[in-house]
Amino acid sequence: MNCIKGIFVLLVAAAAAGLITVYSGLIDVGATNPHHPFTRWLLETTMDRSVRVHARGIETPPLEDPRLVMDGFRHYREMCVGCHLAPGITSSEIHKGLMPEAPVLQETVEEWTPAELFWVVKNGVKMTGMPAWGATHGNKEIWAIVAFLEKLPQMTAEQYREMDKAAGPDEGEEHGDHPPDAEHHEHDSGPAHTH
Repeated sequence: MNCIKGIFVLLVAAAAAGLITVYSGLIDVGATNPHHPFTRWLLETTMDRSVRVHARGIETPPLEDPRLVMDGFRHYREMCVGCHLAPGITSSEIHKGLMPEAPVLQETVEEWTPAELFWVVKNGVKMTGMPAWGATHGNKEIWAIVAFLEKLPQMTAEQYREMDKAAGPDEGEEHGDHPPDAEHHEHDSGPAHTH
C-alpha cells in the first residue's frame, strides 16, 4: 500500500512540475532553437509509426501515366517546392525557417511507400507545418502528387526544368505574380521560378 502511495505522490509531483514548467514560459518554442535530441527522436519516431500504421490498407492505383505525373508536378511546384525543395532548388525562405526542418523529398521520399506518401499528403502532420491537402484536394489530385514524388529521386535539375517548361505557368504567374516567400536558388541552370 505504501508503494502505491509513493508512486501516486511521484506522479502528482511530476505532473505539478510539468505544469509549472509549462506556465513558467521557460521552454523556448522559437523555431530558431533546434529540438533537444530526445525530443527530436520522440517526434520523428511518433510520426513514423503513426504514418505507417494509418497507411495500412490503402491501395495504390497505377501511377505511371505521364499525364498523372505532370499533374502531380504542377501541384508540387505550386504547393510543395517552397518547403521541400526540388532538383536544382537548394534553398527557400520557408525551408530555412521551419522547425522541424521540412525533409528534402528528393533525398528522403524513397523511405516511404506510395500509400504512406498519400496518407501524409492527404492528412498532413500536426505541429510540423505540413498541411492536410485532403481538405482542399481530392484523392485523384493527391495520387497525382504521389506519382510525381515517385519520379523525384532520380530526377536531375535539367529534367525538372524541362518539366517546369512543359507544365506552363502557375495560375499566379499568368498574372505576373510571384509568392513573396519564393527564393530563387539554381544549380546548373535550374528552374526559373519556385513555389
